[in-house]
Amino acid sequence: MTNHAAPAPVSLPRPTEVLAGTPWSNLSDGMGAATDVPLNLERLLDSDRRRRTSALDFLHHVVHHQNTLYEATAPTTLYVVGILDDPRTLHPIDRSRPDLPGPMRAALLGWLGAVASEANDTAADALRRHGSRPEDHLPFIQMNALLPLLLDPVEAHTRDPDLPVREAAVAACIPLVDDARLQHRRTALLPSIRQALGASAQWQYRERAIETLEEWGEDTTGLVGRDPWAFIDADLPRRGPCPGRPVDQSEEPPF
Repeated sequence: MTNHAAPAPVSLPRPTEVLAGTPWSNLSDGMGAATDVPLNLERLLDSDRRRRTSALDFLHHVVHHQNTLYEATAPTTLYVVGILDDPRTLHPIDRSRPDLPGPMRAALLGWLGAVASEANDTAADALRRHGSRPEDHLPFIQMNALLPLLLDPVEAHTRDPDLPVREAAVAACIPLVDDARLQHRRTALLPSIRQALGASAQWQYRERAIETLEEWGEDTTGLVGRDPWAFIDADLPRRGPCPGRPVDQSEEPPF
């Protein structure tokens, strides 16, 4: 277990550098020592669809179990954002009924957005209301320090030719620009929120657009959220929908 925060990198390292240069066995995830993380990260780009899907499940249910940040979350995030441009992230993954559509790239963007939601100023305020001090929690410090590095590579995919990827990228940008250091980027994101999310065929994204614009004091005229008469077997979390696998939810603060 580490007991101090390493300085955040000034630029994104290569994914291979993250795999080789991270002392995974000294870090923790939701299952204990993070020794299985490197193999699962490599499998995100595997040629076998089942292995890709299993690796994605691992991200959600081990590295970010119940929306908790672990010591392995920050280096995992560096790897995930580093592979977004890899053509292999356009390969499909297995999906269940509640999942939002799109290839692995969309799912990874959804995971990045979910992690960012637990590491920005909004998350810090919520944790303090629960009596926790995020500044005393090493994984929060590590992830929070990375947020400014994540916005540009995530925002680049708001112009992706694949619609589900574009939608996932816009949704992932929202928790990033909720951080005080990045709030000046909100204005540029507004058209994408209205056009990509507000007009999405997915009600989860439409709801996210309305919720976000209302929180930011913007006009939501003409936007329509979920059809209250539609039959939905299982709802995804209203805030921060993830196009990969549903994330475990917990009413308790993660630390």
